[in-house]
Amino acid sequence: MKRPYFFILSILLVVFWSSCRNDFEFSPSTGNLEFARDTVYLDTVFTNIGSSTYNLKVYNRSNTDIVIPVVQLENGTSSYYRMNIDGSTGLSGDQEGKFFEDVELLANDSLFIFIETTIDIEALSASNTQFLYTDRILFDTGANQQDVDLVTLVKDAVFIYPNRDPNTGLFETLTFDADGDGNPDETTLQGRFLEDSELTFTNEKPYVIYGYAGVDEGKTLNINAGARVHFHANSGLLITNMASLKINGAVSANAEEMENLVVLEGDRLEPIFTDVPGQWGTIWLFNGSLENEITYALIKNATIGVLAEGNQDAPTDKLTISNTRIYNSSAFGILGRATSITGENVVINNSGQSSFAGTFGGKYNLTHCTLANYWNNSFRQLPSVLVNNFLVDENNTVYTN
Repeated sequence: MKRPYFFILSILLVVFWSSCRNDFEFSPSTGNLEFARDTVYLDTVFTNIGSSTYNLKVYNRSNTDIVIPVVQLENGTSSYYRMNIDGSTGLSGDQEGKFFEDVELLANDSLFIFIETTIDIEALSASNTQFLYTDRILFDTGANQQDVDLVTLVKDAVFIYPNRDPNTGLFETLTFDADGDGNPDETTLQGRFLEDSELTFTNEKPYVIYGYAGVDEGKTLNINAGARVHFHANSGLLITNMASLKINGAVSANAEEMENLVVLEGDRLEPIFTDVPGQWGTIWLFNGSLENEITYALIKNATIGVLAEGNQDAPTDKLTISNTRIYNSSAFGILGRATSITGENVVINNSGQSSFAGTFGGKYNLTHCTLANYWNNSFRQLPSVLVNNFLVDENNTVYTN
């Protein structure tokens, strides 16, 4: 009977002995940290718009638990960067996200530093439309100090967004004649109509649009060659009754820079979003808009690249589009409903439904156009090219044209 008790006692002694080991004695860092990279590039951001979150992994390859006395941003409290180390925001007050003390790192372990930035370009340079902003993360001080560079390209931009009611917190919505009865209708589309001074988009600065930028009756929006237009989620252009859109791109000398091409895309500039469909809404040529023209444009990553409605018997086509590419639309590249479209030298690629759809009748004349739909993000329900003369409403009532 003594043997089992002796065995159990031995096990308890081993457990007790191991539990009494001091695993929390940390030695000061000796400047031998290793980093996943020596520079963290936070991709291009617009002024006063927060960046995505980037991370840096820091390794302790030694067999000793260490403590890093100080981790800080070189520019201190004036830095436009902010950090989070393994869930901690560091010291409080103005130093939050900028200064960290006594950061512990176990032997043969690692930690994550998460980095973000929001930069006001006007505070950096009043004369530049883009600025390269840099800082450094400093680990420790004196002879043991190590560092990692932080680099961000900041672009100035023209921001167009709806007003917000200070009492209700609700954003402004567009009111216009939506049903063609001659009376203005309140809609749920967040956005506002462009002022007369805003009806020409130039190539001096990018444009960032929140909500729908509307073109009011009798007005024309001109987008000059080389302009860059970025849309936030659920945003776009709305061309209303008797209004027009003129996208006036031109041939570019440099195929990579595309300096004269008009580019319309989402407002996420990180490389991971380069080809993500459905980042913004559409260019909506509403029923009654007229003589819309798009030439030398790149329209990418929309829900519907161009939506044209009505006016199939107008003396001049509702939309004339040429030398234009429409890429990665989550629904349709071009969707026409009882309208008239002339296209020449247009390329439309992957779309979640159809690359080109002419529905509920209309007139469509496409010359030297490429419609190639290799969509593979989900199951596609419709053919690459869809043409019909009917419409089915929410009650499954079929209307023909």
